[in-house]
Amino acid sequence: MFRHGHHFDTPPHQAGRPAVREGRSYVVANAALAFLICVAQFGGCRPLGADRRPPSSSTGGLTKYTQLEIETPATDGPIADDLGADVPPITLRTLEEGTIEYWDLSLEEAIGIGLSRSRVFRNLGGVVLDAPSAARTVFDPAVTETDPRFGVEGALSAFDAQWSTGMFVEKNDRALNNQFFGGGARLLQQDLAEYRSELSKRTATGSLLTVRNIAEYDFNNAPANLFENGAWTVKLEAEARTPLLQGAGVDFNRIAGPSGSPGLNQGVLIARVNADVALADFEAAVRDLVMDIETAYWELYYGYRDLDAKTVSRDRALVTWQRIRSLSDTGQRGGEASREAQARAQFYRQQEEVQNAFAGQALERSRATTFRGTGGVLANERRLRLLLDLPIVDGRLIRPADEPIVAPVAFAWGECVDEALVRRVELRRQRWEIQRSELELLAAKNYLLPRLDAVGRYRWRGFGHDLLATQGPNPRFDNALEDLVTGDFQEWQMGVEYRFPVGFRQAHAGYRQAQLNLARDRALLEAQERDVVADLTNAVSELDRAFVTLESNLERLEATLLQLEALQAVYDDDITDENQRLRLLDLILDAQRNVAEAESRCYRGQVEYQLAIRQVHFAKGSLLDYDSVALSEGPWSQAAIRDAARRGAQRRRMSVLTDFLMPARRLSDGPIADSWQRPVEPIRETSSDETSSDDTIDSAIDADIE
Repeated sequence: MFRHGHHFDTPPHQAGRPAVREGRSYVVANAALAFLICVAQFGGCRPLGADRRPPSSSTGGLTKYTQLEIETPATDGPIADDLGADVPPITLRTLEEGTIEYWDLSLEEAIGIGLSRSRVFRNLGGVVLDAPSAARTVFDPAVTETDPRFGVEGALSAFDAQWSTGMFVEKNDRALNNQFFGGGARLLQQDLAEYRSELSKRTATGSLLTVRNIAEYDFNNAPANLFENGAWTVKLEAEARTPLLQGAGVDFNRIAGPSGSPGLNQGVLIARVNADVALADFEAAVRDLVMDIETAYWELYYGYRDLDAKTVSRDRALVTWQRIRSLSDTGQRGGEASREAQARAQFYRQQEEVQNAFAGQALERSRATTFRGTGGVLANERRLRLLLDLPIVDGRLIRPADEPIVAPVAFAWGECVDEALVRRVELRRQRWEIQRSELELLAAKNYLLPRLDAVGRYRWRGFGHDLLATQGPNPRFDNALEDLVTGDFQEWQMGVEYRFPVGFRQAHAGYRQAQLNLARDRALLEAQERDVVADLTNAVSELDRAFVTLESNLERLEATLLQLEALQAVYDDDITDENQRLRLLDLILDAQRNVAEAESRCYRGQVEYQLAIRQVHFAKGSLLDYDSVALSEGPWSQAAIRDAARRGAQRRRMSVLTDFLMPARRLSDGPIADSWQRPVEPIRETSSDETSSDDTIDSAIDADIE
C-alpha cells in the first residue's frame, strides 16, 4: 500500500482490512485535532494581555483600558451607626460662642466604656487603618480556638469516629485468552455490584480500629458457577492497626497528632498551647488598651489645666494692658505708646497660647506610653474618644473628673522584681512558647524511629444464592446472611508492617530544628527577663524623679506667685515714682509669664507623677489590678444561648438539595467612579412565610429555655 509517497507492506493475515482501519484512524485523528483547535480558539479563559494586537481606529484607539480599572467589591459590610458624622465638630469658635456642654468623666468610667465598647483594640499608632491584619480584636482567642487546622477542636477531630460507605455497580464484557480465568468461558459477561460500609476510630495511642461490612453480588456466564443466575458474598471484618515504634504512645499523638509529620505538629497539646498564647496576646491587648486610655485621659486632664493656667495668665495680661491703655487714653504719664504696645503684645501672645491650648493641633499618629503634654484640649479629647470607641462628636466635650495623686508612693524593690518576673504577660507568653518547643522536640525525637505497625484482621464470610432468607426450610447457601451467622467460614490475618526512610534525613533535620527552636526560645526568655528588670528599674527611677521634680515645681510656683504679688504691690503703691514704674512694668510682664509657665509645669509634674505610678504597675505586671480590671470567662448570656439554640434547630432541619447549591456571586460592583453614582438597593422585606417560620422556631426555643 502506498501512502503519501511511502510504501507500507501489509501483513498477510490482515489483507483486505488495513485500508478501512487506517482510514478510520485518520478520520478520528483529524476530528480530535479539529476539536482541540475549537477549544483553544473559543475557550472562556485566556491570560491577561493575551491579545496584543493594537486597537483599530474603529474602537476609539487607546482611550480606555477596562482591565486596568479600579473596582469596588460587592460586599454587604456593616456601616457604624454612631460615627458622629452628623454633628459638626467642636472648634475654637465654639469656645468663643460659649455653647459647650461638658461631660464630666472619671477614669474608672472611661476604662469601663473603652472595654465594653471596643471590639477592636485601638491604639494611637493608626494600626487599624494602615495595617488591619495586625490589629487585635476580641475575636482573636475564639478565632484561634476554632481554627479547623490548628485549633483544639480541629486537633480532637482526628480522633473522631469516621463512617464511610459506598456502592459500585460494574458491567464487564471481555474476551479471555485463557478460559481458566473465566470459569470455563472464553467470552465473559459479568454484572458485578459491591456495597461497602465501615466505621473506624483512632485511639489516643495511635491505633486504628475498623469494623467493616462488605456485600458483593456477582452474576456472570461462567459454566462452572454453582448458581447460574448470580450469587451473594457477605463479609464482616474487624481490623486493628497499632504502631509500635514511630507514632506510638499517648504523648506523641497528643503532640503531633495521628497525621503529623516532621515539622508539622497538629496535636491537641500544641493546639492548647496555641490557644493559651492567643489568650496571652488578648490579655496584652487589653492591658495596652487600658494603658492608652489612662495616658489619653491624663493628657486631656493636663490640657484643661494648661488651658486654665494660660487663661489666668492672659487675664492678668489683659488687666495690665487695660490699666496702661487707660493712662494712654487720659494722656497721663505711664501710658506712653511704647508701653501700651508692649502690654498689648503681651496680651495677644497669651491669647494665642490660650487658643492653641484649647484647640491644639492634630499630631502624627503614634503610640506613646510616656506623657507628651501636647495636643490641646480638643485634640486630646478626640484621641480619648477614639480609644473609647465613642462617636468622635456628639455635642459634648469630655472633661476629666478625677485628680492625680500627689502623695508620696513607695514600692518594695524585691517584691516588685519577683512580681514582674511572674506576672508580666510577655514572659508568660514566652514560657508557653518554650513549652510548645519542648513538646515539639519530644515529637521530633519520635520521628527518628522506624515505622513498625502490628496489623490484625478477623473476617466472617457468608455465601448464598440470595442476600436475605426466604420463607420455609432453606437449603445450604440459600442466602448469604444466614450462612454468615452460622460462622462456618472464618478467616484471620496477623502480621507486622515495617518501613523507614534510608538515612532519616527529614527526621534528623526536624529534630535539629526543634533543638534550635528550643534554644532560641530559652534565649529569648532570658533576654525578656533582662528587659523586664530594666523596664522596672526605669519605672521606679522615673517615679522618684517625677515626685522630686513635682516638689520643685510646687516651690517654683509659690516663689513666682510671691514675686508677682510683690512686684504688683510695689507698682500699685502711690509712693512709687513713674521712673520706677517704667522699670517694674518689664519685670511684671516677665513675672506673669513665669507664673503661667510655673503653673503649667506644676500640672505637668502632677500628671507625670501619676503616669509614673501607672508605669511601675505596668512594669511589674499589675496594671489591670491597679485599674480594677479582671479577665475571666463568664457564663453565656441569654442572647448567646438563644443564638446557639436557633442554630441548632436550623442544623436539625432536614436539608434539601437547594441548600447546598451555591448561586453565582458578584465579586465587584464595577469601577469606583461608577460605584458612587449607583443607587442603593432597598433592603428586601421578609415574607410572611419566613416570618412565621422564624416566630415558630423562636417560640419553641423560648419554651425549651424556660
